Amino acid sequence: MKTVLSGIQPTGNLHLGNYLGSIANWIDLQTTHRCIFGVMNLHAITLPQDPKELQKNVMDATAVYLACGLDPKKSTIFVQSEVAQHAELAWVLGTITPMGWLNRMTQFKEKSKRPDDFADVVENLRKQIVKQIEDKSFGLNHVQQVLAENILSSASERKEFEAANLGLYSYPVLMASDILLYKADLVPVGEDQKQHLELTRDLAGAFNRRYSTEYFKLPEPMILKAVKRIMSLQDGARKMSKSDESDLSRINLEDSAEVILKKVKKAKTDSLATINFDEARPEIYNLLNIFSAASGKLPEDIAKEYETAGNGKFKNDLAESLIEKLRPIQENLARFKQDPRYIRQVLDEGKNQASEIAKKTRNEVFGIVGL
Repeated sequence: MKTVLSGIQPTGNLHLGNYLGSIANWIDLQTTHRCIFGVMNLHAITLPQDPKELQKNVMDATAVYLACGLDPKKSTIFVQSEVAQHAELAWVLGTITPMGWLNRMTQFKEKSKRPDDFADVVENLRKQIVKQIEDKSFGLNHVQQVLAENILSSASERKEFEAANLGLYSYPVLMASDILLYKADLVPVGEDQKQHLELTRDLAGAFNRRYSTEYFKLPEPMILKAVKRIMSLQDGARKMSKSDESDLSRINLEDSAEVILKKVKKAKTDSLATINFDEARPEIYNLLNIFSAASGKLPEDIAKEYETAGNGKFKNDLAESLIEKLRPIQENLARFKQDPRYIRQVLDEGKNQASEIAKKTRNEVFGIVGL
């Protein structure tokens, strides 16, 4: 039986994107694979967290796992920080990770707001100003203003980049440790995590070559049943996220029926009168994918059904479908949150199961390395 490893960070209310994009796809795997699901709190602290809130979020995330249908009798559910071998293996892997590999990680660039090379910024700006002066697009005062704004912007980005922490930079190495520690065969990944899995495979290969062994297998990405990426309700080009400042951008798993209806009604669409399944219309495309995931119908069929029905009717029925989809999860969630002792029991059992595997891998790796 092949091993599947995945997890979610406990950084606030889990939302529809977490459920449809990840957790919902894990349920069926429990009967066909050896499943290990983590609450990844070490990853969470790469950005500032309130300690008490983080502890609460760990319990809440576990409650969501259980409410959505993860079964601790079929899967291992654990908290990352409670298995010390994650950090130990990450250190070993860090010693064979070239800086150049980490420099290419796009998520670090996004989260740290890493600037482009400053010399390139200046050169591009110089060319822009020269051209506009030659074209007589604006005068000297305007040139000075543009120059000042660009320099200040670049300096601000550089300051934010320099304040970014080592944990954020080495995040992909810890993720590789998460996967390799359990010798996972398969890892469910979205578009934003593919690069990290590629690094994991590279590190597994680098370790094997460094120590002339075939110890680590190369994990494969797991392609699950067709589920489209769930995007923001306010911007069809951005992924639905817990960190988005606007709560209108997402459907939280604990949102009431009234709140879900309000958010769907306020969801951004476009000016076209008809509804069709077209990626060139990102907001409608996103809503159709959500409707499909909630109803079980094909998005193309839903588009035909509502083609001339108008956005009002379409959004109202979408909200009703979501409310029905989330009702049993919300009922389960309320029940589990009333029983923190059971949640703690699940996590303790998961820690013991995960630690048994992790200790064996850690000891074998330390032996290979000479520690």
